[in-house]
Amino acid sequence: MKKTLKLAAMATLLTPLGALAQDDTINIAYLASSSQNGFNQSIFDGIQRAAAEYDNVKVEIFDGEFSAPVQFTQVEDLVAGGRFDAMIVTPNDTVGIATALEDATAAGVKVAATLFPIGPDLGDMQPQIEGLVTTVATAPAIGARLQAEAVVDFCADKDPCNVVIMIGQLVFPFDNVRYDAYREVLDTHANIKVVATGEGNYSPDTSLTAMQDILQANPDIDVVLSNADQHLMGVEIALTDAGLDLDEIYLMGGGLNQIAVDAIRSGAWDATLAAAPRSMGEAALHAMVAALNGEEVEPWIDESKLGSSPAIVTTDWLVENPDFEAEWQG
Repeated sequence: MKKTLKLAAMATLLTPLGALAQDDTINIAYLASSSQNGFNQSIFDGIQRAAAEYDNVKVEIFDGEFSAPVQFTQVEDLVAGGRFDAMIVTPNDTVGIATALEDATAAGVKVAATLFPIGPDLGDMQPQIEGLVTTVATAPAIGARLQAEAVVDFCADKDPCNVVIMIGQLVFPFDNVRYDAYREVLDTHANIKVVATGEGNYSPDTSLTAMQDILQANPDIDVVLSNADQHLMGVEIALTDAGLDLDEIYLMGGGLNQIAVDAIRSGAWDATLAAAPRSMGEAALHAMVAALNGEEVEPWIDESKLGSSPAIVTTDWLVENPDFEAEWQG
């Protein structure tokens, strides 16, 4: 039986400030950083699955087009329209969107952040803007350091060990944090040389082109370190087209999609940083419904604790867990 938000008799008189009466329909907007992006689609899948557990919850997705101005305007328009009780936001600009979301919370709209905290400090998971209900995320620097440390282990017996970093977009604050975390770890090892950095924009096609350009100047590659599995899809094609042996190159992605799982199982890739986007969406939706029902909600839900895999997924772990399936296809 589906969950309902039934309150006791006389609920209209006794409903806490900010809660809804029992017959109200709850309308929740999901502001994706990009609705075309597989990771965001999986978050929305989780939101939809969780919403289906209630009789009175409706959800709708909005495409942020990987554009900070587009997403900022969406927040303003949705608040002005007055149709939505809550917003779940995967931010394109974690700092710039804060002002619009403060206006949203001041207007009585409940807000949750997914994937990243919203505000000036990407390492602070506690609410940084007035009225933010919860953040479902893990600090991006934590996972980035784990990835870089795995690269250090691979490079231990190589001198030099030539590393390419394939990041999303350095204009994004969260990708800058990841990149800085990579360099903080890698640059302390004299044998590791970061020979190039590419921007894949979370697109296999863009990553393919970026990697082709990098290989023209740097044909001798030992490692490709990336924050996104989508990047490695293009990187793999570029490396293969260049005649390089994938067995000799350490490929580390991020996001744990099913394409990565299959590639690691086959031996084409070596590892990926785990993520659980569907579980993230489910947790955010349930938190929004609880908040709208006047219940107390944890201000930080640690996304790294939502999935069933270790932080770094490798061939060995997948061999030990043959039935594991990723939460998104990629």
